Amino acid sequence: MSVWTFLTGQSAAVEQLRRAAASERPSHAWLFTGPPGSGRSNAARAFAAALLCDQPSLDERGCGECKSCTTALAGSHADITNVTTEKVTISIDEARELVRKAQDKPATGRWRVIIVEDADRMQERSTNVLLKAIEEPPPRTIWLLCAPSPGDVLVTIRSRCRSVSLRVPPVDAVTKLLVQRDGIDPMIAEVAARAAQSHIGVAKRLATDEAARERRNQIVRLPLNLRNIAGAMKAAAELVKLAEAEAQSSFEQRDAEEKAALLVSLGAPESGAMPPAIRSQVKRLEDDQSRRAKRSKNDYFDRALTDLTSFYRDVLMLQLGTGGHLVNEPLRPELERYAEHGTPEQTLTRIEAINKVRTRIVGTNIAPLLAIEAMTVSLLPEKELSA
Repeated sequence: MSVWTFLTGQSAAVEQLRRAAASERPSHAWLFTGPPGSGRSNAARAFAAALLCDQPSLDERGCGECKSCTTALAGSHADITNVTTEKVTISIDEARELVRKAQDKPATGRWRVIIVEDADRMQERSTNVLLKAIEEPPPRTIWLLCAPSPGDVLVTIRSRCRSVSLRVPPVDAVTKLLVQRDGIDPMIAEVAARAAQSHIGVAKRLATDEAARERRNQIVRLPLNLRNIAGAMKAAAELVKLAEAEAQSSFEQRDAEEKAALLVSLGAPESGAMPPAIRSQVKRLEDDQSRRAKRSKNDYFDRALTDLTSFYRDVLMLQLGTGGHLVNEPLRPELERYAEHGTPEQTLTRIEAINKVRTRIVGTNIAPLLAIEAMTVSLLPEKELSA
């Protein structure tokens, strides 16, 4: 099993990266782009593993079995710095630390690899800090930046990177991955892959977490219960509640595990008061977790609205008679009845209203409930809006 095995539906990108890993002098900076769920960070980690592979033959780099490959994929290789930005932005201090890290010589391998998973989360001044290091990198340092699209990265950075474009994999490829990699029942895997619209991470969560599947089902069914303004207000509150519950379930356990691991590493006493030095580090961790939670909630609001959009996407397909697969196939009877009472133009207007709210929640400080209340009112049947 090579490092490329689970890069589902990315044959063109894999071939590009495989050739680069087999080169004696690969490019010093790479930009991985693709929509959410396409596997940008997975591709970057696989490429890093191939660059550091212990195989002496260039053509065999990325074997997936040597110590360098396994530690690289596990995130514990000494020569890989992986920046996973779970806060709202990458700070300028974090960018400066990356630049400093880039000057270090490799400890064990041929290269020092720096992966920035969310380069689009960098503000302009933070990106400018990296610019000089990417323009004139140390001879053994390779930068791997990830972003949804080339336009999300400053042109001065983009022009100095080789581009790797990824695509959303087809549903059958995601289904196969969940079955082979995670041992999930094929029927559950297919339903999850379709509901996640081929987003690999979301598909795995839906396939393995019954509560997550139920929350998504409630969100998708919300339009079926929109009858009047009072119902719209209730639906908005319910959507916010479901999105926050999904976010909370995703980071609550991880926060507790991080805190427990920190206390063990610091040698904290099992009971009684903690020394001031330990308290300060725990406080720093809690502050980081709080910032991460804010971004996590925004991401889950976006995901909830994406799921809601899938309802109207299916309605539009039924109204247009395209005959394609529905994202929410189990709801087909309800979707067909809903589609009969509207026009494609009305459905497109509702999709546009949802997309506007997605942009406002992610890009501004607006209270999510206020934005979603306005949205759910706009989703009401035409006769209710004119009443």
